Amino acid sequence: MKIIDLRTVVVGNPWKNWLFLIIETDEGLRGLGEATLGLSTLPVEGALQELKRFVIGEDPLRIPALTEKIARAWYLPTDQVHVTAISGVEIACWDLLGKSLGAPLHKLLGGAVRDPVPAYANGWYPSGLDPREFAARATEVVRRGFRAMKFDPFGATYRDLSPGEEELSLEIVAAVREAVGPDVELIIEAHDRFDVVPAIRIGRRLEPYRIAWYEAPVHSADADALVRVAAEVPVPVGAGERFSQPSQFVPLGESRTLLTWLPETLSIGGVWGIQQVVALGVAYGARIAIHNARGPVCTAVNAHLAPWMPNFLIQEVFDETVVPLAYEVVRGTPRIVDGFLEVPTGPGLGVELDEAAAARYPYGARNFMNFFETGWEKRFPSLRR
Repeated sequence: MKIIDLRTVVVGNPWKNWLFLIIETDEGLRGLGEATLGLSTLPVEGALQELKRFVIGEDPLRIPALTEKIARAWYLPTDQVHVTAISGVEIACWDLLGKSLGAPLHKLLGGAVRDPVPAYANGWYPSGLDPREFAARATEVVRRGFRAMKFDPFGATYRDLSPGEEELSLEIVAAVREAVGPDVELIIEAHDRFDVVPAIRIGRRLEPYRIAWYEAPVHSADADALVRVAAEVPVPVGAGERFSQPSQFVPLGESRTLLTWLPETLSIGGVWGIQQVVALGVAYGARIAIHNARGPVCTAVNAHLAPWMPNFLIQEVFDETVVPLAYEVVRGTPRIVDGFLEVPTGPGLGVELDEAAAARYPYGARNFMNFFETGWEKRFPSLRR
């Protein structure tokens, strides 16, 4: 089997443009991948166009050989744009391998340890910073069957909070905890907002709410700062979504204080990157909760990886009430039932891009979230102030 073409398809999801890629082969099989990267749609799409010269004529079923060829040809890149492009190609090749063998991805990895997969909800709070509204929406999340949820109560804060902002943020956490009761896991997202000192202060104040973890309280590429915060707060700290090399998790493991790891599949090297992080996590005793805030093809990949992982913690999802467009554009996008993510059973990734549906939603220059802009949590540009 040989690659004869690589195409990209951009879908204008209102709060994050999705970037998909299709690998065409001389045997008629097509592999589907994803290379969504937040604010960097056009740079990654450009990288994929340049990458074509490395893959045309290659065998897509020799996955490590192909990805190593690309990495060497690109002078061993570590930036997220190029690593995401490579990850998208790698994922499309896994899809092709599964289709060629008639087997789902998780079986190629050795089989599922769990099915379905426990999941936590994100993106469920397109509202203002009102504790009562957060509480009401959190109650609805529980009603849909979720036993865990993540949210950012900090507004557009950057580096530190005023006393009033800090109190409001803690009021939101308290209101959600009271609304959902003691048995629902709460994950507090900080989106890289704080300097070390305020991050520690806030982390200490979160202790009464018995949170599952405090996510990215400082810049999540700064391993030293993350480890320092984790050593000083009485709640678990979760990190890793910005890492682009598995070796970046080593300082977290060696710290023995930051053992909730959140690798992002598209930023860490695709399936092989996640496998390396999982192996490191086993060595250090870390638990893995794959970060999953890109698009529906990435969700499908993670729905195969999560059931396979021996040190799995929980899987992040944006369910159909948040991104219904996913189910229109990507046929077979895994469903969430009673708070569990279904494991795909079709060959390869088990999903297919509906290109006619995708064409109805072109790239949008405003389809982005700025986490430091007032009203970002409303997610849709028309709802922001």
